[in-house]
Amino acid sequence: MVTRRPDATTIAEVAARAGVSASTVSRVMNGRFAGDPGVADRVRAAASELHYAPNHLARSFAMGQTSAIAFLVPDLANPSSQAVLAALSSAAAADGYRVLVADSAESATDEPLLAADIRRRSDALVLCAPRMSDAELIRSAEALAPVVLLNRACPGLPAPTLSVDSRAGFEHLTRHLYSLGHRRFVYVEGPDGVANRNRINGIGDFTATVDDISLVRVPGGGTSEDGLAAVGAVVSTGATAAMAFNDLVAVGLVHGLLERGVAVPADVSVTGFDDIPFARFMSPSLTTQSVPHQMLGELGWARMRALLREDAPDHDLLIQPRLEVRRSTASPPSPAG
Repeated sequence: MVTRRPDATTIAEVAARAGVSASTVSRVMNGRFAGDPGVADRVRAAASELHYAPNHLARSFAMGQTSAIAFLVPDLANPSSQAVLAALSSAAAADGYRVLVADSAESATDEPLLAADIRRRSDALVLCAPRMSDAELIRSAEALAPVVLLNRACPGLPAPTLSVDSRAGFEHLTRHLYSLGHRRFVYVEGPDGVANRNRINGIGDFTATVDDISLVRVPGGGTSEDGLAAVGAVVSTGATAAMAFNDLVAVGLVHGLLERGVAVPADVSVTGFDDIPFARFMSPSLTTQSVPHQMLGELGWARMRALLREDAPDHDLLIQPRLEVRRSTASPPSPAG
């Protein structure tokens, strides 16, 4: 049995002190009172004198609102996801909303079920870089609205979208490495899905314009451990330029290459994608494509706030990443002899 603390003030006691009905107290505390301002002031004064704290959980059930939104990501350990979450949470908090977080662990199969589960405990859902198929994503957005999609585009999605043009980003990375003189490339793939295909297509956009590049794709993933595990396959290709799915994979790859005595960038140049904070401070510092994660979080909340207020959200955006050239890339080694 749940018992009330002896010192817990009830709404009836506040009403008695203020000389109003309990429903009036409820409307004042919920910000829905439209009567005499003097009455509202009297209620607030009584609540303060009696140290009354509204039961927000009960209020949420009564109003069908939780003042919380859900945030679903494929890998919360990735610093880029953490940066988006931090900005989203800060912006939402300014409007009185909390953010509930779920991690799908890169499972496209589990994502729809996890999205539905966390949506039941919140007022809306932010999907960040989901791995599910376009068809499943559209079904989820329709069933779980309001929804905002971050870091992924999806034609036909009935929800605001803020995405990063990773395809253009990888085209530019390939072009940069080619301009340094590289002709033998290896791409360390990420988890199967739209994000990985966009990167492959971006590499292909450039290689289709020249006829002197060789490209090998090796299995990878989305973590530093995946980059480390791919070192042997990368070395065996004989490539002088290695492009990793993201910065985390690149960090593991660089570490593993250096452990094998393969110099970066003297023997192999390495690039990433995201520009996580560590990318600038590792040795050598990482050439990558910089993504404005804080802006994604802030703009994502702006669009969600519009949906929650039943206003029209701003336009969808396709954000261009920015090439950051650092010390992990250089001209390839000169041929022996």
